[in-house]
Amino acid sequence: MRDHDRVGDRAPSAPPQDGGGEDTRLRRAVTGRLLFLFILGDVLGAGVYALVGEIAGEVGGAVWVPMLVALVLAMLTAASFAELVTKYPRAGGSAVFAQRAYRSPLVSFLVGYCMLAAGVTSAAALSLAFGGEYLDAFLDVPAVPAAIVFLVLVGLLNARGIKESVRANVVMTVVEVSGLVLVVILGALVLGRGDGDVGRVTEFPEGVSVTSGVLAAALLAYYSFVGFEVSANVAEEVRDVRRVYPRALFGALLVAGVVYVLVGLAASIVLAPDDLAGSSGPLLEVVRAADVGVPDRLFSAVALIAVANGALLTMIMASRLVFGMAEQGLLPRPLARVLPQRRTPWVAIVVTTLVAIALTLTGGVGDLANTVVLLLLFVFLSTNIAVLVLRSDRVDADHFRVPAVIPVLAVASCVLLLFQQEAAIWGRAGILLAVGVVLYLLARAPWWRATPEPLAEETTSTGS
Repeated sequence: MRDHDRVGDRAPSAPPQDGGGEDTRLRRAVTGRLLFLFILGDVLGAGVYALVGEIAGEVGGAVWVPMLVALVLAMLTAASFAELVTKYPRAGGSAVFAQRAYRSPLVSFLVGYCMLAAGVTSAAALSLAFGGEYLDAFLDVPAVPAAIVFLVLVGLLNARGIKESVRANVVMTVVEVSGLVLVVILGALVLGRGDGDVGRVTEFPEGVSVTSGVLAAALLAYYSFVGFEVSANVAEEVRDVRRVYPRALFGALLVAGVVYVLVGLAASIVLAPDDLAGSSGPLLEVVRAADVGVPDRLFSAVALIAVANGALLTMIMASRLVFGMAEQGLLPRPLARVLPQRRTPWVAIVVTTLVAIALTLTGGVGDLANTVVLLLLFVFLSTNIAVLVLRSDRVDADHFRVPAVIPVLAVASCVLLLFQQEAAIWGRAGILLAVGVVLYLLARAPWWRATPEPLAEETTSTGS
């Protein structure tokens, strides 16, 4: 699985190849264990709190099946990331891989923009999940207004500073994982006392094709696994990245997959599929049905923290991506403005927050989650094809290498999932991509390319 390649001929315009990864201005402070926790924290959590009910609506009690299918599909694309990250251990991720493979600034921009649009859409989906039944345990308010207020609060925390946001993330990650473990334990307790129904875990809805149901549900389940691709952006800060990255990546996805499958099994054993599908807080319904004395408000608080953590991480990523693209001239320059004292990208934060708010008005949690998956499938298609295109590009160091059949299967899986998307999902994603193209053209206009003096002063430090 490892490749011993020699430096080959390259086009003069090719970026420099990265041999040992020591020639970087960034501090290599991320160990393999920390990288594993980073990926696991990015993947595990908020999505499953919101989507177990939606998945049950497609496949009945067999919630674990699309979870397992989604894990396999995610692992295929993860293998492509493992090869490219260890081959080119530089910050930048999918957009950089696209630039190396296709030599097209527009394609590279669209790949980066798809990640940005997916992040903002994901935050919108999570905000609606926040405003559902989990919040009802504390406040009886309509979901959309609650989602808007929630996004504003997330934006304010984001603007306050990255240090405060990251500290909040550490605490919230521990809480959200604890909530999922609790659901699994409750499922085992219910089964142990003879109250659960194991037969439900293999039951599919009557009159629904198993294949079509599993594929439709796998689209939703796939949303719970996305996030691993973000790890490519920290490759330059990982010690011995070529050795530890594949282990951390595959290990984190496997752990997340096991947890999701166990949660799916526990939910189906404890509660009937119709009850799961009819709730916007499905795991809260599982806790209630287990009837072991866990207060509704306690678990609702855990779920709300999990959803808030997911939304905060996504909005941090989205706003920094907008800021970075604006600094590089890929988006209009005013998006690179920062607060003088806080040094946070306030214009990018305001814009991404407003877009997320607008998206909450366009559909429910399931629709927005599918839009996220659609946008990321374009990113994954680009990365999987880039692996094959760049096979002829040699580097002078060992790196992880997958058999060619893996990225081919990954491309096929992405195409399969793309064809499962409904017209409304394509429409929403198409509008977002059209906005991106307009912004790209505006960024190339003379009046945006010049950097005013005050802006130059504000952005002398990009630390947050």
